[in-house]
Amino acid sequence: MASESHHKENLHNLQLEDEGQHRNPSEVKMSQIVLPCHANHCGELSIGQLLKWMDCTACLSAERHAGCPCVTASVDDIYFEHTIGVGQVVNIKAKVNRAFNSSMEVGIEVSCEDLYSGRHWRVCQAFATFVAKRTDANKVQLRQVVPCTHQEQVEHSLAAERRRMRLIHHDIMQDLLNNKTFQRKNHDEDEALPTERTRVESVELVLPPHANHQVNTFGGQIMAWMENVATIAASRLCNAHPTLRAIDMFHFRGPSQVGDRLVLKAIVNNTFKNSMEVGVCAEAYHRDEPLRHINSAFMTFEVLDEKGRPCPLPPIKPEPQEGQRRYQEALARKKIRLDRKYIISCKQTEVPLSVPWDTSNQVYLSYNNVSALKMLAAKNNWDLFAYYRVSLYTVEESQSLCFRVEFEMEIPAQRAFILLSDISRRHEWDQHYTLCKLLLRVDEDDFIYQVVTPSVSKGGQYQDFILLASRRPPCDSGDPYVIALRSVALPSHPPTEEFHRGECLIGFLFCPQISYYNQASPEVLPYISTDIAGLSSSFYSIFCACRQYLLDNIISTSAFTPSAL
Repeated sequence: MASESHHKENLHNLQLEDEGQHRNPSEVKMSQIVLPCHANHCGELSIGQLLKWMDCTACLSAERHAGCPCVTASVDDIYFEHTIGVGQVVNIKAKVNRAFNSSMEVGIEVSCEDLYSGRHWRVCQAFATFVAKRTDANKVQLRQVVPCTHQEQVEHSLAAERRRMRLIHHDIMQDLLNNKTFQRKNHDEDEALPTERTRVESVELVLPPHANHQVNTFGGQIMAWMENVATIAASRLCNAHPTLRAIDMFHFRGPSQVGDRLVLKAIVNNTFKNSMEVGVCAEAYHRDEPLRHINSAFMTFEVLDEKGRPCPLPPIKPEPQEGQRRYQEALARKKIRLDRKYIISCKQTEVPLSVPWDTSNQVYLSYNNVSALKMLAAKNNWDLFAYYRVSLYTVEESQSLCFRVEFEMEIPAQRAFILLSDISRRHEWDQHYTLCKLLLRVDEDDFIYQVVTPSVSKGGQYQDFILLASRRPPCDSGDPYVIALRSVALPSHPPTEEFHRGECLIGFLFCPQISYYNQASPEVLPYISTDIAGLSSSFYSIFCACRQYLLDNIISTSAFTPSAL
């Protein structure tokens, strides 16, 4: 069994070993040299122009995969890390990460190249959702993306979790706005600047050069016009030239065609210490038709001094009613923005295991929980330690040791998923789990537990872990069942003298066998060090007990429905 598993692992590694020779069929590249007509007053590439190029490249990638016209549906948060100067080259690469029914996620990478020094650096990364639109009446059913490299496998797997996050983004905002914590009073009116002075309204006539081959206005063109009025609004507040740092996730609500008049409105919603949020709305009309809402976006600007450091900004005085609403919503969006950037945009190794949990960042912690497990599983340099019927793999990277335990399933994957999802029963097969107490049911797929484990050393202090458990059924037939667990900090359950608080990142994947993963922290390593050294086989006994636990409960029909205690 172990030799067969080893053969499969080697074959898998051979298939993925040279990603440089593989070219994704949907991949599209664009290179543009920045000319003065593309630049702003500072001699830097206009972000609006960059957005147009990004949208065009991504659309061509989507249409290459779909084989039919596609339209931009949404774009996730974009953080601009560097500016691009006149004379430098912008390199944009886009490819389809995953296709669903009629929509697909397109990953976009933007880098800059200096032709004189030969230097390259990353500018930004984005994920856009495109929808296929056939000209006939037939329903669109996109073909699935087949990942062929290690990185493509990671992005394909994470795309399903990002889609889940997009679908509930609006609900997160509403829950946060209902939280009275964000109902803050305004600054002293004597030192605050009225937002009315920042209001901008502009109209654009959509001409053929602004449209695509479907006669619809390019999404990138609309974003460029929106960026233009947002920059004017920000400039009016600070009496300086601002720098766009981020654009929040936004959705296109409807199309615009050639001949439409686009009315663009912008206003500063709120200022923070060194940044400001500008809200922008795009509406369209044709002749005597009423206005149609096309898009709304929220952009974050900074004002930099001569050394490139952010300058402090004055507080604002919002207008009554609508202005107050925008002011409060900007506070909530800042909270979401910081959570998303910290938890999602950072590399997995840069995010501490025990991130504080609250209702506003739950969806992002859940995303990070599942994505961290999938990225751990996608590593292709595992070393195999073979044991009878149960295999142990290890990989050491970035001063951390990770291990994987793998064994064949003898019951249906869905049944095994349901049984092992109930962490409160883990002590029935794992002797290291003395207590598994359900603390909070977040939603139908996410739960928070307290786990207590005995000390490895005789007479030592017991350890406890506060774990966020996130379970995911397959998104389609090629996906595994997932159970991901990571440490979180729960304000209602701080560390106590009774237990030593530990941290871990663990989980299960079910497809086609059961694979258990663990990123061994200092608190976990003593439990497995003797197994890895070949001095013990206690893990073998544990997972044999796990197999027997699954077999003993195969005929049970009870579903996993824990309730908060």
